[in-house]
Amino acid sequence: MSESLSTDDNGTAKRDVPDPKRWLALGVIAVAQLMIVLDASIVNIALPSAQRDLGISDADRQWVVTAYTLAFGGLLLLGGRIADFTGRKRTFIIGLFGFAAASALGGIASTAGLLYAARGLQGGFAALMAPAALSLISVTFTLPKERATAFGVFGAIAGGGAAIGLIVGGVLTEYASWRWCLGVNVPIALVTAFAASRVVHESKATGNIKYDIPGAVLVTAGLVSLVYGFTEAAKQKNPGKGSAVLGWTAPSTMFFLAVAVVLLVAFVVWERRTEHPLLPLRVALDRNRGGSYLVFLFIGSGLFAMFLFLTFYFQITLGYSPLKSGFAFLPFSLGIIGTAGVVAQLLPRLGPKPIMVPGLVLAVLGMLWLTQITPTTSYVTHVLPALLLMSIGMACVFIPASSTALLGVGSHDAGVASALLNTSQQVGGSLGTALLNTLYASAVTGYLASNLTGSAADKQVTTLALVRGYHVAFFWGAVLLSMALLVALFLMNAKKEDVPTEPGTAPAAV
Repeated sequence: MSESLSTDDNGTAKRDVPDPKRWLALGVIAVAQLMIVLDASIVNIALPSAQRDLGISDADRQWVVTAYTLAFGGLLLLGGRIADFTGRKRTFIIGLFGFAAASALGGIASTAGLLYAARGLQGGFAALMAPAALSLISVTFTLPKERATAFGVFGAIAGGGAAIGLIVGGVLTEYASWRWCLGVNVPIALVTAFAASRVVHESKATGNIKYDIPGAVLVTAGLVSLVYGFTEAAKQKNPGKGSAVLGWTAPSTMFFLAVAVVLLVAFVVWERRTEHPLLPLRVALDRNRGGSYLVFLFIGSGLFAMFLFLTFYFQITLGYSPLKSGFAFLPFSLGIIGTAGVVAQLLPRLGPKPIMVPGLVLAVLGMLWLTQITPTTSYVTHVLPALLLMSIGMACVFIPASSTALLGVGSHDAGVASALLNTSQQVGGSLGTALLNTLYASAVTGYLASNLTGSAADKQVTTLALVRGYHVAFFWGAVLLSMALLVALFLMNAKKEDVPTEPGTAPAAV
């Protein structure tokens, strides 16, 4: 079907008439976005089974999560540039095919290393799909009212997809295999790619087509080295009764952390000097936009790890089935969805800060509540209230922070600003999961070293050691959320008059 396209002042393709297939296109894009969101949570439920099956150590298991989030977050900005200049539809479809292949590889992985590699490939291809999907919505829906509806659908998927992923992951793990949590993506991605070729129209941005490959390499390698340094600190020496973790002063730990610092500093220096930066520093250095990115960084750090450790608490300590574990997380997502509508109404009246600060206080209290769990405490009295507090608090943060992330940004930087919001959360999730898993492993190993006696009581000691590790992880998760609270309290100063009335980005998802 032929169509008439024009180009706006910024070189963005724009339709003269509404696309008659735009709602079908939205459905296709929504399925792809749901798949991306699902994969950030579906594997959490399957992780205990995958860890047993492939013999993954406690120190290394976080790579199943962080390989995906690191590749996704580290390449998201580059993926957005590729989509703009190569063609959003083309990039979207390539991402779908690549995601299907990576998922198939993960589903048949026979070793931990192969599973990590597959998860990294999934994240890389998701970094192509996600910004292409958001851009396709922007250029497909030209009428403000319809665009608001489309972004509303996109945001609902972002907010509720995690719950679906946890439940689907529970069903597949319990009644089939953990491998199907990855394999299920293959037919969905292939069918979606075929549908996209029929109903989604191509669009490109014009202008100077240059990619900041050195910047992408520096930031991704720096983040991987940082996570690897955290992982090295958690590895055990002398496994057994007298085991201990390598710790923060081990040569391997210090080496990777030092390399990370060098690479990340080099990234900032490069971005200041290159003509076509992956991350224009002017976008991040504004106090409100930068505050939003920091808030999402710290939130991602705390919440991704919360999902990980609660999953192991449910399945290993309480003996929940994978499906029951998935449903145990459901109140968290329902709380976000239920509160989001109220927050959206309050935001224009109160402004971002009066909503975000109480929300973060609730989130911190919820995380601290989890430090009271024991091997025998009730889900209703110790986990459910914490999940509800955190879900209400997160709804009070996601929507205001998504809005302030675009305050005062020029139209030519809007895509970068939007992508950086998701990048911050994914990178935060990677770093937080690695850091808290290291602290967890240290706490467990230390408890075992002090309390193992070689008697029949050691089974109970092992259980208590795991719970001790959860307590430490949740405490430091609360510290990370408290850092987000301090950023919102002292750095951000946006007023209600500053909040944009037209959606420019979808709420980020956990």
